[in-house]
Amino acid sequence: MMELVQEDIVMNGNLEEVDIEASEVTPLRERSFPRSHFPGAARKWAYIFDGNGNYYNKDWDLTEGRGKEFCWYHIELPKGNQKLSQSAQYLIDLLCPPLKLQDILSLVSNGSFCGYVDGALVFRVNSPGPASSAYISRLAARITENSVITVSLGRVPRLGFSQMGQSLLSEIPVVETPRYRNGQQREGGGFVIKEHVLEFFLTMNHSEEADNPVPNSVSNLVIHVIDTFVDHLQDIVTKLEIELDSVELELDRGGFALKKQMQDDRRFPKMHLNLQRLLQVIAHGEQVFPRIKEKCSPKHWFASEDIISLEELIGRLRRLKENVGFIANRVTAIQAGLDSWQAEQINRKLYYLSFLSIIFLPLSVVTGGKLLSALAVL
Repeated sequence: MMELVQEDIVMNGNLEEVDIEASEVTPLRERSFPRSHFPGAARKWAYIFDGNGNYYNKDWDLTEGRGKEFCWYHIELPKGNQKLSQSAQYLIDLLCPPLKLQDILSLVSNGSFCGYVDGALVFRVNSPGPASSAYISRLAARITENSVITVSLGRVPRLGFSQMGQSLLSEIPVVETPRYRNGQQREGGGFVIKEHVLEFFLTMNHSEEADNPVPNSVSNLVIHVIDTFVDHLQDIVTKLEIELDSVELELDRGGFALKKQMQDDRRFPKMHLNLQRLLQVIAHGEQVFPRIKEKCSPKHWFASEDIISLEELIGRLRRLKENVGFIANRVTAIQAGLDSWQAEQINRKLYYLSFLSIIFLPLSVVTGGKLLSALAVL
């Protein structure tokens, strides 16, 4: 019946008026809606918190909590080459209803935003660029007094929650040896940690999900989301620093072939482009997070200690921006050194060519003169 009504609406051009009438006749919770058009395309989870330090998994029904309870719904968009309109379709599929098109656009659009949309506080820190890039980060949230809806591009480490006792950080580590590389995990009560796992932890600037404190309020949850996002950006910067250190070491040890390969691959211009993408999302955060503080300070449900935590996160983001600036200067200096080396190689080749031309040019003149004399005699 609803499909027939909507077709009549489109034909008559009175879409908005008849939609309102249909909503008044049939309550939202009693209406039936089509199933998902993109099952499994975007990862999602939902939690409900009781306000006393406990949380539970819940169904994806987009309802709000009551009293001290509050709900959290998170969507993890895939990091692929899909267009922005495809990401918007994923959100429409998962969030509509009850969300409207204006809510979807405020969450998925590029750029920075912080404001009220249909009575809810919405912020986004979405950097433009190819979604498949490891240096493109996006985070958006819709906040009400008893619910939070967040959208991220790809996985944000430590964003979710898991049961206590599942963290490797609470285990006693044992160095991996050849005799324990055949699947054995424990030795004398200690956990055998593999080298690649240790390298992974060294690039992290935070703990695991099992160590996350469970939020007691919506404001706690908002701080947790922003905190993990800043940690995620810090992880990207740390990995970039490690990569840059490795490249500098290779340059010190390498010779002509390695330097030429790096110039041909445009290694450092690409790295500089990635840094600019990273700086862009950090700049968006610098614009948005102070506005979140400004808009949440008057709210009775946003705790004062969380306002202080938000100020600390803003300070962290500014220091992170300075750190990325230092890395960009390092990349520029290395690229300048490679450009100087390349110019030196070109000058050396030109010197050899000029030297050879000095030797062989007189011979060509003499040979050409003899040839002209012979032609004149003939």
